[in-house]
Amino acid sequence: MIHPTAIIDPDARLGEGVEVGPYAVIGPKVAIGDRCRIESHAVIASHVRMGKENRVSSFASIGAPPQDLKFKGEDTWVEIGDGNTIREYVTVNRGTAQGAGITRVGDGTLLMAYSHLAHDCRVGSRVVIANAATLAGHVEVGDSAIIGGLVGVHQFVRIGEYAMVGALSGVPQDVPPYVTAVVARPQKGPSLYGLNVIGLKRNRFSEEAISALKKAYRILFRSGVPMGEAVEKVEAEVELLPEVKRLLEFIRSSKRGVLR
Repeated sequence: MIHPTAIIDPDARLGEGVEVGPYAVIGPKVAIGDRCRIESHAVIASHVRMGKENRVSSFASIGAPPQDLKFKGEDTWVEIGDGNTIREYVTVNRGTAQGAGITRVGDGTLLMAYSHLAHDCRVGSRVVIANAATLAGHVEVGDSAIIGGLVGVHQFVRIGEYAMVGALSGVPQDVPPYVTAVVARPQKGPSLYGLNVIGLKRNRFSEEAISALKKAYRILFRSGVPMGEAVEKVEAEVELLPEVKRLLEFIRSSKRGVLR
């Protein structure tokens, strides 16, 4: 059902069973998949490719130009997968030519009210981003990560899969996979607070994997040795299960450094 007050550009393509509420706006170069629901006053501005069965709540803004002074109107995009929930007043901006050209969201992700995804962000599947959390440009968030309310994430930071970031954190460096983090200003103690054990168990990680990650965590983040030395120590002393290998790979590939 498309409400008669909705404004839909002739260039937009809507799949089967799409619902568009009162006063919603869907602009040019937009493709919306089957059975999506665009609620009243939502704006899908332009250059958006959206999969099926997404819900976009009232007053959300998807596909507006990036908040980047270098942007000159290039054809850049927002790509959203299937089954996502985008709540009231969420903003998801397009990518930039200087970045990947695409801001991307996976499948089954929940963006709570007032959260913001800046240009060129890459957010995985089954992610939860709570109310008023803000991702700066080029941020990457791994699958099944949880970001608490009012969190601010610095540009180019990566948040690993299955990590949890506590509310009110300001995140200046990468958050490794599988951990919990709370970052205060000024930070006088550690930023990491152990593994996200509850999240790992809910996602059916084996006891063997959790035990190996605990051992790796203690060496990497609580032994007090330099990170390079700690990585070598983990390789020598911990069973290199896929989860441990992933943790080490994330640390090695970090450009901003990882929280400890």
